[in-house]
Amino acid sequence: MADLYDPLTYENLMAGVVVRFERQRAEPLASPTRVPGPGIYSLYYRGDLEVYAPISDGDRPIYVGKAVPPGSRKGDTVDEDHPALFSRLREHGRSIEQAANLRPEDFRCRRLGIVPVWITLAERFLITHYRPVWNLCLDGFGDHDPGKGRSGSERSWWDTLHPGRSWADKLPAAKTRTRAVQRVSEFLKPA
Repeated sequence: MADLYDPLTYENLMAGVVVRFERQRAEPLASPTRVPGPGIYSLYYRGDLEVYAPISDGDRPIYVGKAVPPGSRKGDTVDEDHPALFSRLREHGRSIEQAANLRPEDFRCRRLGIVPVWITLAERFLITHYRPVWNLCLDGFGDHDPGKGRSGSERSWWDTLHPGRSWADKLPAAKTRTRAVQRVSEFLKPA
């Protein structure tokens, strides 16, 4: 059987999204350009925390996320002009600002507006391709305050390594900073 190129395989679709994403200009997270629309984004760390030294050159994202407009999870009509990407980046900037050992100035971001139906798949492609530490090893960066009455919540790995979000500091601390550093170091170790 001939070895024919299929542009719709998972790998080829992923490659197309990655190429298009990498064409986007990275900008400071502390002052992202206000643009309308939903899509995907990544954050890049350029600070001096030793645990992130293997990725502090800014080439490999530390986090990949998605920004969907209001109503999209419920199947409602989607407002594609809502500044979902901008809002999500600002929210992340505030989380980083609250962390005792991180600064928004040490981060850059890249984003790509996407037709809403493809956002979740595109985010998955970027996570699979880049293997960001805050997505796959240090869960909790994208978390929100769990609110009252939610039992069983505990401080995330991210909030253990980067304390400072007031709502997260109130959660039980079952994880240790030493173990969080160890997890990240093992995850970022060259293969």
